[in-house]
Amino acid sequence: MSPISAARTFRPAILLMSALTLAACSSAASPSPAPTATPAEATATPTEPTATPPEATATPTEAAAAYTVNVATGTVGDYLTGEGGTTLYVKQGDSTTATNCTGGCLDSWPPFTVEAGEQTAAGAGVSGTLATYARPEGTTQVTYNGQPLYYFSGDTAAGDTNGQGLAGVWSVAAP
Repeated sequence: MSPISAARTFRPAILLMSALTLAACSSAASPSPAPTATPAEATATPTEPTATPPEATATPTEAAAAYTVNVATGTVGDYLTGEGGTTLYVKQGDSTTATNCTGGCLDSWPPFTVEAGEQTAAGAGVSGTLATYARPEGTTQVTYNGQPLYYFSGDTAAGDTNGQGLAGVWSVAAP
């Protein structure tokens, strides 16, 4: 065996022995106390997290945006409002099992929708049931007592009720 091939053969072994010697010397020179486990840590499996991630400690209102449905009073009586005090409407004959406002209808009557994880909350005077359902085009629409809720594109400010009675089928959503 040539001196060069002998050095190549023994070099990994020498490096390994040197590393082990250094490790033994450093641990002998400064021993550290063995960590003690709390009862909860002692029963945890290696795949379980030992700390709660910060996002898991958020309250439900912090974890998901909440839209509050409120009651307003105007010339048409009491009615429900959504974002920014905008009037909410229902369509006669519409339900969560048969929506009649699709396609071009949605240009004038955009549905009150929420994204995944967002929630709705009932404000003062709202005594019915708020829920959601999946629309045919895949969005999630808010309902009140089983009726899908819509906005009207002709309402330009909070308190407008320009969609009331249109086509004989649209009305403000009553609380």
